[in-house]
Amino acid sequence: MAAPALVEVRQTAYSPRKIAMDFHNRKERFAIIVAHRRFGKTVAVINDLIKYCFECPLDNVRVAYIAPYLSQAKAVAWDYVLQYTADIPNVKVNHSELRVDFDNGARFRLFGGDNFNALRGLYMDYVCIDEFADFPASAYPNVIRPATVDRKGKITIIGTPKGKNEFWEMWDAAKRDPSWYTAMYKASETNLLDKDELEDARAMMGENRYLQEFECSFEAAIEGAYYGNEMKEATDSGRITRVPYDPALGVITSWDLGIGDSTAIWWSQHLSSGETRIIDYYENSGVGLDHYAKVLSEKPYHYEQHILPHDVQVKELGSGKSRLETLDALGIRNIEIAPKLGVDDGIQAARSMLSRCWFDEENCSRGIEALRQYRRAFDEKNKAWRGRPLHDWTSHGADAFRYLAVGYSPTQQWGPPIRRNLRGIA
Repeated sequence: MAAPALVEVRQTAYSPRKIAMDFHNRKERFAIIVAHRRFGKTVAVINDLIKYCFECPLDNVRVAYIAPYLSQAKAVAWDYVLQYTADIPNVKVNHSELRVDFDNGARFRLFGGDNFNALRGLYMDYVCIDEFADFPASAYPNVIRPATVDRKGKITIIGTPKGKNEFWEMWDAAKRDPSWYTAMYKASETNLLDKDELEDARAMMGENRYLQEFECSFEAAIEGAYYGNEMKEATDSGRITRVPYDPALGVITSWDLGIGDSTAIWWSQHLSSGETRIIDYYENSGVGLDHYAKVLSEKPYHYEQHILPHDVQVKELGSGKSRLETLDALGIRNIEIAPKLGVDDGIQAARSMLSRCWFDEENCSRGIEALRQYRRAFDEKNKAWRGRPLHDWTSHGADAFRYLAVGYSPTQQWGPPIRRNLRGIA
């Protein structure tokens, strides 16, 4: 279907780089692009989305650009959307909703992964997801992908590596799937950036960060990672491997509970020698505590103890009940409240525990990457690492592990069920 003259007017404002033409001319429905910083991937996908508003043969076309946060989507993409739609006749712009409507019924809108449920109930003919690794785990499979099903919508995923996380998993799988268009653009190969500038950047950023940001390395160590050395030592010593469940040992779970955010759970078994076996990990968001109770009941494990953060005792304003009481009503017994230690003390406890941990590589893959990439926040103004952790997707798994490290006591005398959740506390 030929694009109308309306698109030709827009195209005079956008001159795609030659290196991006393969992407624009692709035939595949799905695409994933790993590109170095300042490659121009946002400009390319914004124009690809606009173009599809006029090429898609369906009525009332809907396309979306989604960043990890709505504020980020606005800062990164909104000016480009306005720039490249300015010459299209009869465009209606809604700044409050970050939305552009065209006179053929098509609509372009920005969304944020921090409120991905805003897409529930909507259909999408084309979605671009930027920095996929920073999205909540359930955003893509539970909401974004289903939004494209009925109209067979297109999906493009773009980003720069941040270790081996979900973005890497998607990239690795897409390379073996002929229904996906895949491309990786390294600064040393595209020649888009001045070589002297790149050398200066390498000297200032350090080798690991440079390789990640400009050479698209998924293997580079994460700068500022709290557990980088411990996780590297676990990998090098073969402690990230297959770790089967031992029915002769009880299972300890440790939780990080989110409200409107991800909840993470680790499953561990502890030997008298001090060895800790991490056998399973689960994370989800946007679901109630009954969901996690069901997950626990469906596992074949014999539970000895559940370690939860201290704020599980806080009563919710709506129900007047604490999540502790809710879990008790759901049949979760033997709950232990983790001591209320400072984050720094908890991190030190986690480091100590990591030195004797074995991880099941398959069952704990996302949690392992969370520990590898959990890092300090960086103060861009002062060019220094801050004393507090960066709150991103890694926080949930890292916090749940920290509660395990400070809450598990190998000298616990097991007797009657611990009812710290409701009874037994003065």
